[in-house]
Amino acid sequence: MTTPAVKSLIAANVLVFVLQYLSKGSIEVLLALWPLQTIEGQSYFHIWQLVTYAFLHDTHSINHLLFNMLGLWMFGAEIERYVGARRVLVCYFASVLTAAICQLFVPGWLGAPPAPTVGASGGVFGLLLAYAVMFPQRKVIPLIPPIPMPAWVFASLYAALELVLGVTGSFAGVAHFAHLGGMVGSALVLLQWRTAKVR
Repeated sequence: MTTPAVKSLIAANVLVFVLQYLSKGSIEVLLALWPLQTIEGQSYFHIWQLVTYAFLHDTHSINHLLFNMLGLWMFGAEIERYVGARRVLVCYFASVLTAAICQLFVPGWLGAPPAPTVGASGGVFGLLLAYAVMFPQRKVIPLIPPIPMPAWVFASLYAALELVLGVTGSFAGVAHFAHLGGMVGSALVLLQWRTAKVR
């Protein structure tokens, strides 16, 4: 089966990355997810940023884009073949939205300094959770350590690591709570699907 939804998401991310690079990052003022708090007396937050931030990436390192697109393809393509294009998009954008909401509230509550957020990783983490639920015994080989493990183990360990890093404030500059928030959105969508199926 083809995977038009995932391919379209990857193409959109790559296109926006090129636009970011050509604009020297100026579009981030409008499209990145800015905190609700003011920065130097100025408010940069707009409601559309709850979605648009997920199409932006750090232009100083192409690795940010590459790793996110690799995860989007690895997990998203398999999910799309299993449940179809519409459902994978619902799961992805629900994850993007809940990731943004968590990032807006949790880091500030923990005392982190306000900063803009970019990246598709909230949506990718949502797809990771969905993949682990749909294919729990499918083997996944992480980059570190490169040891094959069942998808449910990989997702569980990654979620636990993100929680620890987020609470302790380690690896500053990484939106740990956006990652966890993406998993929340995916879980809610999966629960709704299961409830509808039972009915």
